[in-house]
Amino acid sequence: MRDDRIDARKEAAKLEEPVREAGALARKLGLDPYPVNYWIVDHDEMNQLIAYGGFQTRYPHWRWGMTYDRQRKQDQFGMGKAFEIVNNDNPSHAFLQESNSLSDQKAVITHVEAHADFFANNEWFGLFAEGGDSLAAAAMLEQHAEAIGRYMDDPEIDRGEVEAFIDAVLCLEDTIDQHRAYAKAGSPREREVREDLRERLEQLQISEDVRRQVFDEEWLERREAAEKEAAELEEPRKDVLAFLREHGRRYDEEKGRAVEMEPWQKDVLDMLREEAYYFAAQKMTKVMNEGWAAYWESMMMSEERFAGTDEFVTYADHQARVLGSPGLNPYKLGKELWEYVENTTNRREVADKLLRVAGVTWRNFHDVVDFDEVERLLQPEPAIDAVGSDALGELAALAEDDPRVDREALDRARDDPEAVDVDRYPWKVLTYDGLAERHFSLVKPQNRGFLRRIRRSELEQLSRYMFDDERYGTVEEAIADVNYAVGWDRMREVRESHNDVTFLDAFLTQEFVTENHYFTYEYTRASGDFRVTSDAYEDVKKKLLLRFTNFGKPTISVYDGNYDNRGELLLGHQYNGVMLDLEQAKGVLERLYGLWGRPVNLMTIVKEYDDHDLEIARRRNREPEPIEVGRRIRYDGDSFETHDLETELKDRIAASDVDYDTKPDDWLA
Repeated sequence: MRDDRIDARKEAAKLEEPVREAGALARKLGLDPYPVNYWIVDHDEMNQLIAYGGFQTRYPHWRWGMTYDRQRKQDQFGMGKAFEIVNNDNPSHAFLQESNSLSDQKAVITHVEAHADFFANNEWFGLFAEGGDSLAAAAMLEQHAEAIGRYMDDPEIDRGEVEAFIDAVLCLEDTIDQHRAYAKAGSPREREVREDLRERLEQLQISEDVRRQVFDEEWLERREAAEKEAAELEEPRKDVLAFLREHGRRYDEEKGRAVEMEPWQKDVLDMLREEAYYFAAQKMTKVMNEGWAAYWESMMMSEERFAGTDEFVTYADHQARVLGSPGLNPYKLGKELWEYVENTTNRREVADKLLRVAGVTWRNFHDVVDFDEVERLLQPEPAIDAVGSDALGELAALAEDDPRVDREALDRARDDPEAVDVDRYPWKVLTYDGLAERHFSLVKPQNRGFLRRIRRSELEQLSRYMFDDERYGTVEEAIADVNYAVGWDRMREVRESHNDVTFLDAFLTQEFVTENHYFTYEYTRASGDFRVTSDAYEDVKKKLLLRFTNFGKPTISVYDGNYDNRGELLLGHQYNGVMLDLEQAKGVLERLYGLWGRPVNLMTIVKEYDDHDLEIARRRNREPEPIEVGRRIRYDGDSFETHDLETELKDRIAASDVDYDTKPDDWLA
């Protein structure tokens, strides 16, 4: 046996207890993850897994080698080390790097358990598997790898053509309708309509006499016109890959026209589209998912002391590096937003109770409430807060039916201290309710003052629907009735239904932006550099929504499959104030031509600046006002043409005021 496999087994043996206990703690905290299989790998295997998107087998393609080489160099030159990778599958598979310290392995395991919970319970992940029961992503990707590998090895198929076809499809892998459940593109009947009858007749070797009498050119042209009409659309179609699968052709240079795709091309397109839908949920929930995992990892490792005393400093240092990474950091932004959801929910719960105290109203709330006293009353029960082997008597003295105490585990801990190590794992003798009180967010030092910052408008809203006011005679009675679990309950509700766009839209407020010091910046043409432009939450939200809508990629839809009645494809860029990179767009059109077989068109809007206006703007140190002009770029297989866009078509691709592709205000350059 190789030495490195022996080392991996030793490492795995060391992690059996942390894996078991982390899973148990996650469930005590209210998480409900997929089962997780943990694997120990060396750094080279980890780089391979990262290149393959977390799976051990993918179809042959140069992209994996490029990603592997980049990750290997980052690891080699200290630009970033991967501690783990976990995939969305049931069961999930997590790969841990054997060189990690025990502290890092524990952090990774707690992080992974939270990811597995998110995979299992977020409805956007459920879209792919229609509920999650049939999810077997690893098997699917392995089948795709084997099938595409067979096409590449087939002597009847040119390997270069397969690779070029995959390249073309990958240029469009994000042009799907990620808000709908995955479904195969087109029915067999729809695909049959697209058969090229001229090619079929040639294969049947029908005589010219019979062909002229039965299948005359006029009949064939009518049939072709009917097929083109079937490709016309009343509304834009977001799933470009599905449209290409149903109506796309390939250009045959020998015949000089578009012909039916080869069977292998249809099969490869189907497989790559299916993979695009599988990975869509991960792209749509990056901030939520990483923030969720970072939140619960911190809860378990730090606040529940899953990191041992000798491991905590190492853990804290590594987490600080992750959360302190520069740029738009999904771990930091996500964790802060989850904490904000928790804090605001808990604050409403406490305010709701206080507003029911005799003499307290939304108008005098800030004047009559003693917030220091409220904070003292919210502190957890000492027996719950100070769980340990020397304090089990105090916990046992609580009422027999106290919902905060796991009475069975407590009895075992008292009868056999070795059976339940309360000093290492104090959470074992508590329930979900007990842990919620033990970690109630409003009494944490970093959140002091959060309750008193509640706005009068929020208090008024709470009071508006309050019919049983003056329920409590004292503040003490009101606080005794607080539901300490309400924040965590709300977090799980949000985790089920939101994606990054809706998450940011719902919970990113001015209070959040101010407290966490977020702002917008942009490149200004007047000064030729980047400047801070706004700290208003509306501007920060718009900037972030642009970053996450459609995975941060331009939104492209099919507008016509028979443009100008010539069988040409017309795509539209749903303009949101940000211009396309026109050179990249032309490169995509070149690849797209190979999937359509006929000329392809792309509508977009470009910004043009008058030189005189630009000079005046520089002198006055302000941004010039651009002129937005509609353009249609056409590629016919040989050259590009640029045409002015008809007003009607320009209006169709311009941003509206009601969706997430909203055109930004003056703050966006």
